[in-house]
Amino acid sequence: MSTPRADVSAASDTRRNWIALYTVARREVVRILRIWGQTLVPPAITMTLYFLIFGGLIGSRVGEMGGFRYMDFIVPGLVMMSVIQNSYGNISSSFFGAKFGRHVEELLVSPMPSWVILGGYVAGAVLRGLMVGIIVLCIAMLFTTVRIPHPLVTLSTVLLGATIFSLAGFVNAVYAKKFDDVAIVPIFILTPLTYLGGVFYSIQLLPGWAQALTHANPIFYMVNAFRYGLLGTSDVPLWVAYALMLGFVVALAALALWLLRRGVGLRS
Repeated sequence: MSTPRADVSAASDTRRNWIALYTVARREVVRILRIWGQTLVPPAITMTLYFLIFGGLIGSRVGEMGGFRYMDFIVPGLVMMSVIQNSYGNISSSFFGAKFGRHVEELLVSPMPSWVILGGYVAGAVLRGLMVGIIVLCIAMLFTTVRIPHPLVTLSTVLLGATIFSLAGFVNAVYAKKFDDVAIVPIFILTPLTYLGGVFYSIQLLPGWAQALTHANPIFYMVNAFRYGLLGTSDVPLWVAYALMLGFVVALAALALWLLRRGVGLRS
């Protein structure tokens, strides 16, 4: 049976942890907004060009894709692509910068639990992904009519996708030893997986062997779940996409927490 003193101490620890979580997340958000010209404007310009070139110029010649106008078909993929890239890029650059500047050591020696440190960085990265996703969705409204028939699926998919790649970016930053290491994964792994994840085409257009390879691409499931939220159609069962995304969240979160507790790549 717990004593009143123990209950007060537990409540104090919980409050202290939530304040620490809010502080780390707030610092990340302030950083994003302070350099908004680098964090929010470039993806907006890039996606505008995608809509103009692929949706407008090329899309008018492609016709329909999966029963939808090509412009409508690529909107979910482009939004999800921007969310994934910005969530990953935010936390990988921010946490590696903390490592490089050696002020991450102040977090490690503080009484904050590992989940608070991880949660603060992930929250900031997810928020940047959401902000960029909203901006891209607003840009899409200039080119086509955007409807959201399944808002819960849309929101949950964005949150899960942003969380997955925030955690993956954190792991990348932990292992990175120089700034070039932070860029290797986005260039050689993330970008190819994104472009081959059904952003610009339906999997039905591919030969059998290419369809099988595409089903091994996790981004394919995220894009299709988000496409279901906006268009009501998907190339994969929705429950499979959610099971995969939840599995990645659990596995990457467990790995990130283990790395933090062991101090892998953080203590020299």
